[in-house]
Amino acid sequence: MLISSDREELASAALAKVDALHTGLTQIVLEGGNLDRIAAEVARVLGVGVAFTSSDGRERASALPEDLRAALDSHDLVDPTGRLRVERMEGDGVGVEGGEARCLRVVAGGADLARLVCLRTEEPLTSDDVHALERAAAVAALLITREEAVTAVENKYQGDFLRDLLMRRATGLANDQAYVAEHAATFGWDLTRPVVVVAAELDPAPGEEPATSTQRRQWQERFSAAWRQVSTTLGAGIPSVDFSSEVVTLLPLTDGDVEPVAGHDVVRRAVTAVAGDKGGGRRSFSAGVSRVAHTLEELPGAYAQARRAVEVGRRVQGFGSTTFFDQLGLHRLIALIPEEESGELRSFVRDVLGPLADATTEAADLRVTLQVLLDTNFNVAEAARLQFFHYNTMRYRVSKLERLLGPLSTDPHLRLDVAVALRVLEIAG
Repeated sequence: MLISSDREELASAALAKVDALHTGLTQIVLEGGNLDRIAAEVARVLGVGVAFTSSDGRERASALPEDLRAALDSHDLVDPTGRLRVERMEGDGVGVEGGEARCLRVVAGGADLARLVCLRTEEPLTSDDVHALERAAAVAALLITREEAVTAVENKYQGDFLRDLLMRRATGLANDQAYVAEHAATFGWDLTRPVVVVAAELDPAPGEEPATSTQRRQWQERFSAAWRQVSTTLGAGIPSVDFSSEVVTLLPLTDGDVEPVAGHDVVRRAVTAVAGDKGGGRRSFSAGVSRVAHTLEELPGAYAQARRAVEVGRRVQGFGSTTFFDQLGLHRLIALIPEEESGELRSFVRDVLGPLADATTEAADLRVTLQVLLDTNFNVAEAARLQFFHYNTMRYRVSKLERLLGPLSTDPHLRLDVAVALRVLEIAG
């Protein structure tokens, strides 16, 4: 057993190590260092692997050798997109081989800034190690707060510029596209190549308590940061900007892209990476994707397409959808009708569908049957089978529909009008 003097020596050595680490980290911050340097210093002093991540586990900086990464992966602590599953390592940590992986929150002024992940495979972390990590998290909070203040100003300026460009308010666009491209280059953006515009919005969670404005802002900031971080992994010069209620990203085409499916692969990769496995508090979102914009002049139209695709996709496919404007089919034509003329759409639906346009359970039930009949080219037997109705029940429904709408089974033009009206109702409500 250790005698009292030995315990005092060990405690003194541990305290000295913590103080030395704190001093070294503070010096790094004062010298303008970054999170990578802080991670490296913590890893060196404590003999551990270290990673700083976003609050939902997306890596920001690390000193994590490949063997330690492999250990995390083998214990299911990394999702397929590379996100560290920080929610599994919080609290008392989790065993990894003969050691331990632990996650600490990095907070400042009540704001949840990041996560500090620490791993040692040879033996568990001691209470002194945890104390040192808490000090490191406090120093990291200072650095992150400073960086986020600078980033907020940069993002505001970049966001204003891109919004002006997409809303046709960029003063140089009409006369000098080269000026706009050069100005964008000062942000590190490349606007000289064909892109697709992606507009992504967080989905409301059904049944969830109303969030405060501060909470919504935190969700949006984390969502925007995820898109920016993923964009940097997909290539250089990709603009990704937070527009308060949406994140807009201009993804360049990949080699071999051919219209009309150009850009689909890079969009799918981006959406998958941002979504992760929904762990770490990550929230569902919907995305709309424009057709390819080959020039700066086409960007405003592409942005409008992406915005419309989000709206239509949510109505047709529900939350969590990714909708490509060039695959909307008839919905695409309907989506091109300006909002100010939506009254004409509603009149068309009312004229064609009559009482079937009502917001009643009976009308909705008949519309489902009508759509099935249209999908089966009015094959009554097949429609009855798909709806699990008796054949005579379906015949009765067909008779009722024809009393309300006209000779659907014999008039192809009427069937076309009805099919279009159902699509309009699906989109416009």
